[in-house]
Amino acid sequence: MSHSATALNTDDISGLVAAGDKRALARVISWAENEDPRLRSVLTHLKPSAAWPRVIGLTGAPGAGKSTVTSALVRALRARGNRVAVLAVDPSSPFTGGALLGDRIRMQEHATDDGVFIRSMGSRGQLGGLAAATPQAIRVLAAAGYEVILVETVGVGQAEVEIASAADTTVVLVVPGMGDSIQAAKAGVLEVADVLVVNKADRPDTQATLRDLRAMVHLATGEWKPPIVPTVATSGDGVADLLGALDRHDAWLESSGERARRRLARARDEVTALAFGLLAPRLAVPDELAARVAEGRCDPAEAAAELLAATVSFKDLSRTRAWSASGGYFWIGRTCQVWPPSVVIQMACRP
Repeated sequence: MSHSATALNTDDISGLVAAGDKRALARVISWAENEDPRLRSVLTHLKPSAAWPRVIGLTGAPGAGKSTVTSALVRALRARGNRVAVLAVDPSSPFTGGALLGDRIRMQEHATDDGVFIRSMGSRGQLGGLAAATPQAIRVLAAAGYEVILVETVGVGQAEVEIASAADTTVVLVVPGMGDSIQAAKAGVLEVADVLVVNKADRPDTQATLRDLRAMVHLATGEWKPPIVPTVATSGDGVADLLGALDRHDAWLESSGERARRRLARARDEVTALAFGLLAPRLAVPDELAARVAEGRCDPAEAAAELLAATVSFKDLSRTRAWSASGGYFWIGRTCQVWPPSVVIQMACRP
């Protein structure tokens, strides 16, 4: 069934998303990217899936073969009969804001598969390898009944690990020749790996890379030790082993209770990020306060405390009651704390 753009409104789009209508899905994810106010109405009416999907993140340096590995995983998961969604995040230009959105070009073989939904998203300046709208896009895809959601990040460096907070399982791809054993042991993106993949394993330096990674994993103190899987994604070599490693991690998440802990942390992070986004534009710093900081008459921490202590009034999310802020605490009706302990702020919870 096809629908015109004008037909996709908040009255019927929730039902279309739940039915897996791809045009409706694309429109709602665009609303999330553009911070369209209609998104909230749609999310309110979407019923969460009875079984939350597996969310698998794939990250690594540019050129590691993330899109090729993602495409190979889609092929393997579809062979099992799983409905699969892919969110591929591409870097946005810092000058024009545009993005090539080329990751899905490498996945054209799945374009006509009704059981696969592929969406490219520009990072739009968001740090950490993801787009700001990624968590909401995952929520929409879950409501549409996709069983596995693959999130492919922007090519990242050692400190860009945002995917670990958005996915149940984080796959980190490296390629032979990544560096010596010191480089492998450095803190950063490798430490968030639940599964390590050495892609392009037909290269000469593969054994040295595997040896360095095994030494790094040996130093890990957690209960789960990341398996190291060599693959040649272009030919499909090692993809079955990778899928097996993902299944073992999924089983461990369930048996250890780690899945529930990660999803609770994910929900907390999502609420916090949205709350910060709503408050930031309203906490405008007066020129007089900024001048005192610039002239050295007030330190920034003191100025921030003064700004929070000032009384501010604005409408709440439901647009039915007024928010007020006094003494650094935000109150309205029933409340719950969603801010870090270092800055205690109270936000409203719906009954």
